[in-house]
Amino acid sequence: MMESKIPDKAGASHLETASTGSTTPPDAESLDSIESTKTGRFPWLVSVTAAIGGSLFGYDTGINAAVLVTIHNSLGHHLSSSERELITSITSGGAFFGAIMAGLTADRYGRKPAIYVGCFLFAAGAIIQAASHSVAQMTVGRLVIGFGVGSAAMIIPLYIAEISPARMRGRMIGLNNMCITGGQLVSYGVGAGFTYVPGGWRYMVGGGALPAFLLAALLPFCPESPRQLIHHGKPDEAASVIRRIFPNGTDEQVAQKVAHITGHIEMAMSLNAGKSRWWVFKQLYVVPENFRALVAACGLMAISQLGGFNALMYYSPVLFSLVGFSNPVAVGTVIAGTNFLFTWVNLMLVDRAGRRRILLSTVPFMGLWLLVAAICFIWIPVQHDLTLAKGAHIGAPAIMVLVSMVFYVAFYSSGIGNTAWLSSEFFPMEVRAMGTMMLTMTCWASNVIVASTFLTQMENTTPSGAFGFYAAICSLGSVCIYFCYPEVKGMTLEDIRQIFQHGFGVRKAREIQKDLKLKRQADAAAGAA
Repeated sequence: MMESKIPDKAGASHLETASTGSTTPPDAESLDSIESTKTGRFPWLVSVTAAIGGSLFGYDTGINAAVLVTIHNSLGHHLSSSERELITSITSGGAFFGAIMAGLTADRYGRKPAIYVGCFLFAAGAIIQAASHSVAQMTVGRLVIGFGVGSAAMIIPLYIAEISPARMRGRMIGLNNMCITGGQLVSYGVGAGFTYVPGGWRYMVGGGALPAFLLAALLPFCPESPRQLIHHGKPDEAASVIRRIFPNGTDEQVAQKVAHITGHIEMAMSLNAGKSRWWVFKQLYVVPENFRALVAACGLMAISQLGGFNALMYYSPVLFSLVGFSNPVAVGTVIAGTNFLFTWVNLMLVDRAGRRRILLSTVPFMGLWLLVAAICFIWIPVQHDLTLAKGAHIGAPAIMVLVSMVFYVAFYSSGIGNTAWLSSEFFPMEVRAMGTMMLTMTCWASNVIVASTFLTQMENTTPSGAFGFYAAICSLGSVCIYFCYPEVKGMTLEDIRQIFQHGFGVRKAREIQKDLKLKRQADAAAGAA
C-alpha cells in the first residue's frame, strides 16, 4: 500500500492512503522508530571518507598562508599587498561559483558526482599552482582550486547530513570540520618543513592534490544518500543503505523509514513538479518558513566568516612576522593546532549540549579576545606599510597578541566554526540543495570580503582598528544568535521543517526539545523495566 504526504492548509502534513483516499494523522515516532536503534560503523566510515573533502579546503587555507611568506620573487618579483590579497581571495571567489554549480546539479545528478568534480578541480588547480612562474598563472591555479573547494564545501555537509542518524548528525557533520582543521594543521606543518627548501612552496601547493586523489579513490565504496535514491525512484537501494546505517533495525522499521522519507520527498516533488530551478530558488525567499531558515543559517555563516577567523588563517604568518616573531610559520602552527584540538571539543559536545547553547557560550568570548588583541596592538609600533618601526623591540604585547589569538581560535573552533556548517539541516527537502548552496555562497562571499580587505584594512585603520571591527561583529552576532537561532539537536531532517513555521522557532524548538527529553526518559524507564 503506497503512502504519500501532502501539505494541508496549515502547512502541516499528513499521510494519505492511496488505495482508500482516506487520511490519517502520521505517527512520526513509529515511522522513525529505527532512529532509536543502535547504529554500526558504516555511517561513521562513510562520513569519515566524505569528510576527507574537508581537508581540501583546510589544506588550501593553511598552505596559502605559508606560501605568502616563502614565495619571495619566484613569480618574477616580490608580491605587493594587493597581489597577495588577489592570490588569496581569488580562491574564495572561485569557491563562490563552485558552490553555485554544485547547488544547481545536486538534486538532478545526486550528491556523489559533485564530490567527484570537486576532486578533479582541486587536483588540477594544485598542479597548475605548482608549475606557476607568473602571478597570472598562479591566479588561474588558485581560481580552479576555488571551483573545486566550493563544490566540495557545499555538497559534503549536505551528503553527510542525509546519511547520518538524527542523534549523531551534528558529530558526523563535525567530522568534515575536523578534516578542515586537520588539513590546516597538516599544511602548517608542511609549510614549516619546506620553508627553507629552495622552491619549497611548489611542493607545498602540489601536495594539495593528494587528498583529492585519496577521496576519489575511496568514494566508490560510499553509497548515494538514501533520500537521493528515493528521489530518483530507487527505494530498494535506499532500503539497503538504511539497513547498513541501522543494522539493528527490523525489516518493518526499515520499510517505515523508507515510507517516511518517501512521503516527504513526494511532497517536495509535488511542490516542485514542472517548475524551473529559478522557481525552486525563489521558494527560499517567498515561502516565509524557508526564508526564516535561510536567514538563520546564512546569518550564522556570515558571522563565522566576517568575525575575522579566516583573516587569521590566511595571514597568520604575515601577522606574526609583523609583531616580531622570527619563525612566523611555526608560530602559526600553534594557531592551527588549537583550531584542530577545539574542533574535536565541539564534535564531542554538539549533539549533547546542543548547537544553540554552544554558540551562546562561545561567540561572546570571541569578541572579548579580539578586543584584547586590538588593545595590545596599541603598544606595537606598526607603520602604515605594515612593517615595524626601525629598531623596535616587542616583548609582552606580541606575546599577548599570540595568547589572545589562541583563545579566540579556541572559542571559534569549539563553537561557530563547526556549528555554522550544520545549518543545512534547517532546510526542507524541496529546497535543501538550494538552501545549502546559499549557505556555502554566504561563506565564500564573506570569505572574499575578509581575504581581499584584511591587509588593506590593517594599513588604513591600523591593526587595532581592524581587530576592533571584528570584535564588534562577534558581539552583534551574539545578539542575533540569541533571538534567531533555534535548537534542533536530535530531530530528524523531516521534522525540523515545522520549527520555522513558528517565527524563528526558538520557543517552539525549546518545547520540542522538552518533549524529546521526556520521550527518551520514558524509553529508558521502559527499557529498565
